Amino acid sequence: MLDLLVIGAGLAGLTAALRAAESGLRVKVIAKGMGALHWSAGTVDVLGYLPGSEPPVRSPWELLPRLPDRHPYRIVGASALRAALAQFTAWTAAAGLPYGGGAVAGENFMLPSPVGSLRPTYLAPQAQQAGDLSRPAPLAVIGFKGLRDFYPQLLADNLAAQGIPARAAQLPFDLLTDRHDANTVQLAQALDHPARAERLAAALRNVVQPGERVALPAILGLHRHAQTHKLLADRLGAPVCEIPTLPPSVPGIRLTTALRHRLEALGVRVEIGMEGIGFQVEGGEIAWVETATSARPLKHRARAYLLATGGVLGGGFNSDHTGHFWEVVFGLPLTVAQDRAEWFRPRFFDPAGQPVFHGGVAVNDSLQPVDGAGRTVYRNLWAAGGLLAHGDPILERSLEGIAVATGVAAADAIAGISVPQVEIERG
Repeated sequence: MLDLLVIGAGLAGLTAALRAAESGLRVKVIAKGMGALHWSAGTVDVLGYLPGSEPPVRSPWELLPRLPDRHPYRIVGASALRAALAQFTAWTAAAGLPYGGGAVAGENFMLPSPVGSLRPTYLAPQAQQAGDLSRPAPLAVIGFKGLRDFYPQLLADNLAAQGIPARAAQLPFDLLTDRHDANTVQLAQALDHPARAERLAAALRNVVQPGERVALPAILGLHRHAQTHKLLADRLGAPVCEIPTLPPSVPGIRLTTALRHRLEALGVRVEIGMEGIGFQVEGGEIAWVETATSARPLKHRARAYLLATGGVLGGGFNSDHTGHFWEVVFGLPLTVAQDRAEWFRPRFFDPAGQPVFHGGVAVNDSLQPVDGAGRTVYRNLWAAGGLLAHGDPILERSLEGIAVATGVAAADAIAGISVPQVEIERG
């Protein structure tokens, strides 16, 4: 029998599975879909904004005490969050996809968004780090004629309007591919070929001016990304950075692939297309979870279960026109009101966010789901990631940080590992 069944293949589920497998547990991951990393920037945002506060957060560590008392960060503690982030960077470095922070250790830094806004983040893949907007070197934002979902002139103009030196240039689309139309994933696959990357480097040398950084859409290789990025930087003699495009996210796919390869090396199966449709409870514990198949449902049995299906945007919750709002696998109690009128505020961009995104699954200090009276729902069930209550990961820009911290912490709790906890001072 499995020691742990992880339900969900996003960042929380994959990191929890990795931590548990490295602790010696027998683990399997099942998921309905690929996880939200395919739609993310591929960075790790820890805390970019406080709800109701406009300026971006400079030091997440200084402001953690101002988060709500049962926020996921307040539950796991500051030291466990730091340890989980260090574990994440060790995993990605070992996979050949190193992540790092900005010029000032322990602080957020700003990267350009696909439309030229300033995006605070805490950790970024190496290919995005050269885009740190605190650096004085101007950006040459290079696009390709006919490339969908990347608009260099708009991006450069918006950066320039904020006092950041930037200019735009366009190159022919056929430098990247012989196809007449291709998305960013297909272009990244094309640039896995050294000859194609050399051709691009030669064209860039005619466009890039001395002293500039080169900003390209995030297409610099899919499976040979590190080699492609290094080749361009070496040929140009200039820093080269990627800017994430609209989905699908090549950086997110790279991260998912790296984590899954590590899981495969540990003997962990990740099975996609497994939608949970039922479960059995025996003696206060989950006995099995069943998933839909083309024939009869398939039962998955384990000693422990971790739910990491995400919140509203990840498909872990659902709702209907009557005001019913529910968790889709186990029907867990949610802190979301069962009244549609209380889900949203009148202003779409309300600084305090929307109540429906702040609600979720309430958990105890061990990350086990609890009911309204604080009682553990099932003794062998834990939860992690974006489905947790008392935080708004989208508004806070904390989605990946919460995923990594709670994924690792839940795996530690399941494996019985003692992780040093330093309580965040109550604010």
